[in-house]
Amino acid sequence: MTVLAFIVGVLVLVVGLAVSIALHEVGHLAPAKAFRVRVSQYMIGFGPRIFSRRIGETEYGFRLLPLGGFISMAGMYPPSKAAAAGEPEGGPVRRRRLFEAMIQDARVVNEETLQGDGAERAFYRLPVYKRVIIMLGGPVMNLVLAVILFGIVFSGIGLQTATTTVAAVNECVLPAGTSQTACAPEDPASPAAAAGIRPGDVLVSVDGTAVDTFAEASAIIQKSPGATLPVVVDRDGRRETLQVTPVLATRQIAGEDGTSKTAEVGFVGMTATVARVPQPIWDGPQAAIEQTGRVMGIIWQLPARVYQTAVDTFTGAGRDPNGPLSVVGAGRIAGEVAATEAPVLDRISGMLTLLGSLNIALFVFNLVPLLPLDGGHIVVALWDGLKRAWARLTGRRAPRPVDATKLVPVTYVVVIGLILMGGTLILADIVNPVQLFG
Repeated sequence: MTVLAFIVGVLVLVVGLAVSIALHEVGHLAPAKAFRVRVSQYMIGFGPRIFSRRIGETEYGFRLLPLGGFISMAGMYPPSKAAAAGEPEGGPVRRRRLFEAMIQDARVVNEETLQGDGAERAFYRLPVYKRVIIMLGGPVMNLVLAVILFGIVFSGIGLQTATTTVAAVNECVLPAGTSQTACAPEDPASPAAAAGIRPGDVLVSVDGTAVDTFAEASAIIQKSPGATLPVVVDRDGRRETLQVTPVLATRQIAGEDGTSKTAEVGFVGMTATVARVPQPIWDGPQAAIEQTGRVMGIIWQLPARVYQTAVDTFTGAGRDPNGPLSVVGAGRIAGEVAATEAPVLDRISGMLTLLGSLNIALFVFNLVPLLPLDGGHIVVALWDGLKRAWARLTGRRAPRPVDATKLVPVTYVVVIGLILMGGTLILADIVNPVQLFG
């Protein structure tokens, strides 16, 4: 592992993650601008400003902590009853409980965004579907980016695939599990060698069935022990038909669930050349959607998984390679991918896959229906729409917009929970990192 390659891998991940966050916020910004919501800020990162520039009414910039981003829209919440009545926000000065103070502070900040034309161009005044579009725009941008990245890996670069070109032919059939590495005089010749199959031959068909991959040829052979199969090969541009009789042997094969299992199957004793083969254009998006489903299935287990990660860290147990990671852990994996002794194309493919997976995680995580996440704002908008629809159906006056500032205490609890989980994962990724490369 070279230090320079490791550093380059980490930097590539950081830049890729920054671009992903920037595009996420563009997913919010573009529809907000299209619906004429006043957007005062578009920022990448949190904390003190590093650089910013105002273009029109919006300030674009970067902040110190690259842990996310945000856009500031006018009227994310409706004005309070006091503000709507033209009274000073907060009423008479009095001692407030903690949660009341949180709600009051959120309302004061919100009222500031409604100054000038912000009242007419406020987010809360939009129809429900427009609010949902704006809040969905960020996560959907991450999903689109993931689909593109997986498409590049699957169809642009290609997947490592056992091709129909024969790489090697065994001289004999060795018993399963044996430590023997060389053929003895009494060992039977392998069916492939006996049939005259040679390295470099390209399999065209097996038992009359055309094959496009080595896996297809293997499936036919494994189901046909003892049967003589005609095998058509392309040898130096000429097609030859060879007769192969698979023997029954105990071998490791891939099960239907993708795991390896031991079974007695037909065996001929040849291996395939492995090469990158571009997949159909829909395979990348399909893989991205399938991974999205898997992530959705485990996102609700995140607190339990983080707890287990903490237990593994303090007890010295090995980390689950499929468990949650922090940015530090993802960066470490990116560095290891970049520093492996593998062809450059393999490393590029690994980096793109990692970035695609991170974007899927961003997509799913941001749809969790809790404030301050995008999913929380979507739920508030839908609840507002449901209340209005019910009022119309029952002939009642339209209700006031849902005052989400009342949920600010819950938002603080969620934020504290996210900080604690993030800190736990960062600590675990430093002292007990996931081992993917041994």
